[in-house]
Amino acid sequence: MGISTMDQRLKAFFEPNSVAVIGASRNPRKIGHIILSQMIKAGFEGKLFPINPNATEILGLKAYPSVIDVPEDVDLAIIAIPAKHSIRAVEDCGRKGIMATVIISGGFSEVENKDLENILVKEAKKWGVRVMGPNCLGVYSPPSKVDMLFTPSDVLPRAPKGNVAVLSQSGSLAAGLMTMLAMQEVGVSRFISYGNAADVDEADLMEYLSQDDETKVIALYIEGIRDGRRFMKVAREIAPNKPVVVMKGGRGKAGSRAVMSHTGSLAGNEEIYAAALKQCGAIITNSLEEFVDVCQCLATQPPTKGRRVGIITNGGGYGVVAVDSLEDQGLEIPPLSEDVKEELKRKLPPFYAISNPLDLTGSCTAEQYKIATQTMLNSKDLDCVMVIALMSPPLLDRPKLIDSLIELGSTKEKPLVVISMEATDEIKRQLRRLKLAGIPYYTDPSRGARAIAALVRFGEVKRIKGLQL
Repeated sequence: MGISTMDQRLKAFFEPNSVAVIGASRNPRKIGHIILSQMIKAGFEGKLFPINPNATEILGLKAYPSVIDVPEDVDLAIIAIPAKHSIRAVEDCGRKGIMATVIISGGFSEVENKDLENILVKEAKKWGVRVMGPNCLGVYSPPSKVDMLFTPSDVLPRAPKGNVAVLSQSGSLAAGLMTMLAMQEVGVSRFISYGNAADVDEADLMEYLSQDDETKVIALYIEGIRDGRRFMKVAREIAPNKPVVVMKGGRGKAGSRAVMSHTGSLAGNEEIYAAALKQCGAIITNSLEEFVDVCQCLATQPPTKGRRVGIITNGGGYGVVAVDSLEDQGLEIPPLSEDVKEELKRKLPPFYAISNPLDLTGSCTAEQYKIATQTMLNSKDLDCVMVIALMSPPLLDRPKLIDSLIELGSTKEKPLVVISMEATDEIKRQLRRLKLAGIPYYTDPSRGARAIAALVRFGEVKRIKGLQL
């Protein structure tokens, strides 16, 4: 599947050179005003054209009565007007030669107004216009400085630039995910709320993202799939090269009813979806926290070559919980090889019990952590290392420990995942250094275990396809 076989019109959603905002308003409370304002705040470097028949200037930009009146070419139109007027707006876009539109407005199939949605799609197809939405937030694309999300950034913080593409049918859930991604500083390449998927759907977007150099991980929240066969085909082709993370909404009967009233989608049978997603190589998550955690880990760590995990801790109880959590995910905690045992015995104090998990106790030092981590990372009998580092021991030099973990994790030859508690602001600052260096840390072993399981899953999918790890 090459870029030449894909719909080139999709590029305008993410990398437009010029954007028209149909429904731009001088009223700061109106969606059209917020969208235009956010595009300006994001530093969009292309041309912006506010469209409003009752204004000559909005936010310092010349306004036009209709998109047809714009004297220059327009790549993308964002439509933020009542549903009943959207069809005429799409027609105007077609006449203007605009091939991509985002319809923010609701009032279509999600409120049982399927006929209006069908007319909208028919009009778009007549002119060769691709439609994202309706009933959506649209696109946030840090690499191209596009931000059409109509919730202001002072209320909804934006995630930094990164390599995770997030797709969500739900606008409100997209907003929640954006907040979590921003708070955890998980960077995104493209963030897409595509709503009812009347035209542009999950498969279209995944196909584009599979060839997007800015994107390393593709993560989706879906409630229903319009073309299941095509979705699975595209996902199967992508999954060995870029991990496909999926959270499925509407898994139960009540959830299915909620989905139908939300986006007008049929949620379908949970077992069928789960089996199909697994078959095509997707990584399935069951909560927002897991969704974000898994994305963070896949974006920064290599896939594993197997299921064997080495654990280093300075708290015995945490080691026990880590073992339980990892085994719950179907992972293995093997005994250390004799070579590894001998090396650790030579370099660590004699009162340490050398095993897996390796407990460095409250007497630990940063140097001992470095020795243990380096030894396990070098072991051919381990595929991943989980380092649990409680920062309270008196002999532990926290900055030095973080320096060592950053150094050891920088090779990216084997996954390194850290578990620690954000006990104080100073500790939080030190842990943030890990995150900025591309080493994920979590505050609970179970979260780390789920993240490692995703790396294992991705590695297995690549091996099935015969790709080099």
